Amino acid sequence: MKSFILTTAFIVAASATVSAKTNTTKVLANGYPYTQVPFTSVNLAHNSFWGARLQAAREVTVPLAFSKCESEHRYKNFDMAAYTLKHPEHPGLKTPEWDVAKIMGFSFDDTDVYKTIEGASYILQTYPDKKLKAYIDSVLNIVAAAQEPDGYLYTARTINPEHPHGWSGKKRWEKEEDLSHELYNLGHMVDAACAHYQATGSHKFLDIARRYADCVCREVGSGSGQTTVVPGHQIAEMALARLYTLTGEKRYLDEAKYLLDFRGKTNFRKEYSQSHKPILEQDEAVGHAVRAGYMYAGIADVAALTQDSAYIKTVDRIWQNIYGKKVYLTGGVGALHWGEAFGKNYELPNMTAYNETCAAISMVYLNERMFLLHGESKYIDCLERTLYNGVISGMSMDGGRFFYPNPLSSDGKYAFNADNTKTRQPWFGCACCPSNLCRFIPSVPGYLYGVKDNNIYVNLFAANTSTIQVGGKDVVLEESTQYPWDGDIQIRVVKSAAKNANLLVRIPGWVQNQVLPSDLYKYSDTAKPAYIVSVNGKKIEADLAANKGYLPVKNIKKGDVVRIHFDMPVRTVVANNNVKDDEGRVAVERGPIVYCAEAADNQNEPVLRAVIGKQPTFDVVDNYKIDNTETKGAPAFAVKAITTQAQMLEDGANGVSVKNQKLTLIPYYAWNHRGADQMNVWFVQSLKMLDK
Repeated sequence: MKSFILTTAFIVAASATVSAKTNTTKVLANGYPYTQVPFTSVNLAHNSFWGARLQAAREVTVPLAFSKCESEHRYKNFDMAAYTLKHPEHPGLKTPEWDVAKIMGFSFDDTDVYKTIEGASYILQTYPDKKLKAYIDSVLNIVAAAQEPDGYLYTARTINPEHPHGWSGKKRWEKEEDLSHELYNLGHMVDAACAHYQATGSHKFLDIARRYADCVCREVGSGSGQTTVVPGHQIAEMALARLYTLTGEKRYLDEAKYLLDFRGKTNFRKEYSQSHKPILEQDEAVGHAVRAGYMYAGIADVAALTQDSAYIKTVDRIWQNIYGKKVYLTGGVGALHWGEAFGKNYELPNMTAYNETCAAISMVYLNERMFLLHGESKYIDCLERTLYNGVISGMSMDGGRFFYPNPLSSDGKYAFNADNTKTRQPWFGCACCPSNLCRFIPSVPGYLYGVKDNNIYVNLFAANTSTIQVGGKDVVLEESTQYPWDGDIQIRVVKSAAKNANLLVRIPGWVQNQVLPSDLYKYSDTAKPAYIVSVNGKKIEADLAANKGYLPVKNIKKGDVVRIHFDMPVRTVVANNNVKDDEGRVAVERGPIVYCAEAADNQNEPVLRAVIGKQPTFDVVDNYKIDNTETKGAPAFAVKAITTQAQMLEDGANGVSVKNQKLTLIPYYAWNHRGADQMNVWFVQSLKMLDK
């Protein structure tokens, strides 16, 4: 395996020249009124914004994650479990040397392997690579060998049933609601297996995952002889729903619904894991933000598949609480380090913000599902904000260094990151965020489009070529754009075998003078951005409210060219007065991008003391280069920067002095590529902040 890992960067770079095959796998019914166009149908342009992110994942992140699975004992855990299954009387099982707690770090370490395979599978669809496929097969051989005869696959116990990992309990499922993560492991395994099957057509991983899922269906539930527990860390709910849609086996959906229905009804009840009360009684986002986001997405999946209106009302209520009172401007969630949790309503501190990368990813999952339930553009607006800010901030531009938390300000001293660090890291002891990015970034093509009846919803804007099924017929679209750097998009209809197919173009909330679909944030300037949509040179107009935030382009046909233009002025944003940490402060954004100031771009001045005027003017700087000095040998990358005149408050011998200075801002996702130093998103604009 080592030889593969060391040469992967070369292999995938070479494969970039291979023409990606368009996979028109039939989209499986998932119960939602609207359908997500699968990642297998969308090919991003290599030289686009998202093409560059996929390239980083392909050339750096996935190979790095595979190498870490080897160096950090992940594969070894499966090997040791397989050895135990073959040698159950091995004397080592009776000795402390085989105590699992001394061998493996966390009871969920197996998921790093699953998530990396999932990301690699998404990549295989766009960049076919026989060597990568063979490598994944070799890893699956290791995984399969660790599976117990009845399908149970959890190395934290199997390595040494007499001395399992301390979080695992003395018997199966005993500590599931607390620490064992047995069902969490199942969830990531199933998600990865479904992706691997969709990308390769191979049943190898899917068969392994189904055997474990069948084991869970037999052993976990409310029936006679079953263990009545619910997941301590949610994700199995989403995964089992996905497995049901892939296989048609209803037991998987029934198990997913059980895992939700019995939450808050077992003996283990804590806000931390959203088990404090039954889900139908929940109306506020509380506890560990990742677990919460995964559970809310799972509620939406089961609601769609079962047509359970009570479930839909529940997830609607909780979504409104998040986006009305608990989300950061960057789309991140989880204000508190303690418990990696949501804070109270309007509790949104900046320097101590946790905003775990995984939690941001969970918000993308949730908002995509909310769109699929309701078909409203506001959910994609929220998804887009999180995607361009709260998610990709977690991975360096070269794909090799990561954030666990994502604060909105930094003094360069406070250890905000996992493992007590102040800057991006090449890996973490608890590696859930790097491996989650590894699987998520390559899946981004699947979020661009949606379909309902004869309507194609253009949700996200990125250069791509896509083959979309409308009424069983192919519609091929070719989109070109430099979004998010400018608001010009062109969509050419290459083929349309479908009759009366329509394009519905999302008009983003930020174009309509709305930061979020709530009063949590608002624009504080007087700009009135405009938009234009035309087909073959003829301007199209429609009532956006009547079309849920979309502008319809009707009856598209081969050869049609749809042009879209969004004005992208620089905007200033203020927070709701209830957000005390942002009182008297202003933030800056352009299009979907939130901006920040970093000391490295501002003569190493203390940007936390920067004051922006009440009526600032801004200039946009093209091709602004940021050195990636935290990663040796990584090239600089370019962004659009913003400059404005500001004042810097300084301590002097005779008291506080004020110095006029140009302030340079860069996209929030691009900060901390040059080491730990001051960074700020919310700038002083009013002396009200001094009255606190």
